[in-house]
Amino acid sequence: MSPATEPLLGPKRQRELLNYIRSYGTGSVNEMARLLGVSTSTVRRDLNELQDRGLIERVHGGAAQVSDDVEPLRPLREISFADEKRRIGEAAAKLITDNSTVLMTGGTTTEAMLPYLGSIRGLTVLTNSLPIVMRLAQYADIGIVVLGGLLRRQEMSLLGHLTIAGLDEFGIDQVFTGAFGIDPEIGLTGTNLGETQTDRSLAASARELVLLADHSKLGQRGPARLAPTSAITTLVTDDGADPEILARFREAGVTVETC
Repeated sequence: MSPATEPLLGPKRQRELLNYIRSYGTGSVNEMARLLGVSTSTVRRDLNELQDRGLIERVHGGAAQVSDDVEPLRPLREISFADEKRRIGEAAAKLITDNSTVLMTGGTTTEAMLPYLGSIRGLTVLTNSLPIVMRLAQYADIGIVVLGGLLRRQEMSLLGHLTIAGLDEFGIDQVFTGAFGIDPEIGLTGTNLGETQTDRSLAASARELVLLADHSKLGQRGPARLAPTSAITTLVTDDGADPEILARFREAGVTVETC
C-alpha cells in the first residue's frame, strides 16, 4: 500500500486495509491512515467493520491477522517510514564494537542495519531470519550463524525449540530487535502468539537488549508481551517520537537515542 493521491471509497479502502494487514501481519492505525490519506477515526471505523466480518483482529493501536494458519509470502518492500528506519539502522549499527557477537531478529527495521555492518571488524551475527542471512552473505568478513527451527513463511524466519536450543552455544553481547509495539509501562510486545516463546528467548539471550522502533511503534501494544521495559537497555528511534513518551522510557532506566 503506497500513499494515496486521493481518498478511497469505503469498500476499496477496506480492501486496501485488509491487503496491508495480510501482507505484513499487522498494521498500526496511524500508519494506515497516513498511507490512505484519511483520518485515524476513518481507519478505526473500517477496522471495526473488518473485525465484525471476522477478517481481522483488532489489537491496541491497530489490527492483526485473525490466524497464522495460512500465511502470505513476505512481500518485497518499499516499506513505510523507510527514511526513519534507515537512520535508525545506521545509529544502531554504531552501537556495535569490533569483535562482538550479536543477535539480530528479523524485521524491516533491523534489516536497515545491514548496510552499515561491513566496517565492523571481527563481527559475528546470529539470526533466525533468512532475509538477514542472504543480505549478510555479501560480507566475507562477517561470521554468520543461522539459528535453525520451523520456518514461518510470512517473515521467512525460523522458530521453535530448535531455535531456542541454539542460543546456549554462544556468548552473545547484544540483541537487536524490532517490535510491533513498545510501551513504557508494558514493555516490548508482539501480535503473533505462535512466536511468543521464541521471541522472548531471543530477547533475553544477552545482557544488552537494543530495541529499534520508529515513532509509530511507541505507545502501541500487541497482545503478546515479549520483554518488560526493565529488560531494554537501549531504545533507538527517530526524531518524530513523542518527547513525553521518550521521557517515560528514560525514567524507567532505558537509554534513548534519537536520530
